[in-house]
Amino acid sequence: METNIFIINKENFEQIYLQYWEGMFAFCLKNIQDEEVAKEIVQEVFKSLWERRDSLRLKEVERYLIRAVKLKTFEYIRNKVTRQQHLENFTNNKQNYYVEYPLIAEELSQKISKLVNELPTQCKKVFQMSRDQGLTNKEIATKLYISERAVEYHISKALKTLKTELTDYIN
Repeated sequence: METNIFIINKENFEQIYLQYWEGMFAFCLKNIQDEEVAKEIVQEVFKSLWERRDSLRLKEVERYLIRAVKLKTFEYIRNKVTRQQHLENFTNNKQNYYVEYPLIAEELSQKISKLVNELPTQCKKVFQMSRDQGLTNKEIATKLYISERAVEYHISKALKTLKTELTDYIN
């Protein structure tokens, strides 16, 4: 039988939160430079701790929290960089395309808008939050109260529809 396993209940969860949230927030803020995002990340870590309290067998709560907040912070940074690179690539390609083929580009833009507007409501909403607002799947899931798997499904469905309907424009 293991010794020194920390059992999380309501009382010590509140104590843990009060003891560690400020340091975790400071770490996030230092690395992300966005107060709201830092708050969300820390909240996510504590939410996960609470939801997993029955299955977690922690010897060192502080080590767990520090590691969790570091992972979440670096995951956010990595996703942000990736989104930014995709946006830059898209913008550069889009600008070149508009210069070289303005009529085709306008027609394609109208066709895409029409196809997106014809998507089922939830699929359209998820797709626009992902592509237009640049939100992560997790952020979309949280805002729409659906699972990340549902977000992935809707994005895949939208992309499949666009790919199928835009075969004349591909390549």
